[in-house]
Amino acid sequence: MLDDSCNLDILIDIDDDRWLAWHTEDQWHTLIHRNILQVIDSVKITSKVEVSILLTNDKEINALNLEYRGKDKPTNVLSFPNLTQNELKLLPKNAPYPSMLGDLVLSFETLLEESNSEKKPFLDHFNHLVVHGMLHLLGYDHESDDDAEYMQEKEISILKTLCINNPYQ
Repeated sequence: MLDDSCNLDILIDIDDDRWLAWHTEDQWHTLIHRNILQVIDSVKITSKVEVSILLTNDKEINALNLEYRGKDKPTNVLSFPNLTQNELKLLPKNAPYPSMLGDLVLSFETLLEESNSEKKPFLDHFNHLVVHGMLHLLGYDHESDDDAEYMQEKEISILKTLCINNPYQ
């Protein structure tokens, strides 16, 4: 596994205090850091990388979803990749600075509603969506059935290493 102290930088902004009812800012950082390390390790990234995370609410994610995807509704996670497929393949191995992979935005209300309705632990659902969002930053998608199956298999494999059950069962 990567030496997390020097190969991964995570910038976290929490703009809704309901997130802090679950964990402190440091605890969210530790949890997210662990999840992202598993993702980048599973896809064999050895470069220094950076990811920005916004833990927000339905109102804010709805505005972003409308502006960037043309969908006027909240969603659980949005991913904003910073690099193209070719740029991902050419990540510098020994750069003194991290490469910005992109931004993830997660909505508290939608995650809580989904975890309750699907009878999944909130933190397991959160971890799944961080993994899902990270895979999007790394070029994975679910536009075709084959791509969706491949991405789901990758998610399930990563979540298993985090001791999280298959979210698709």
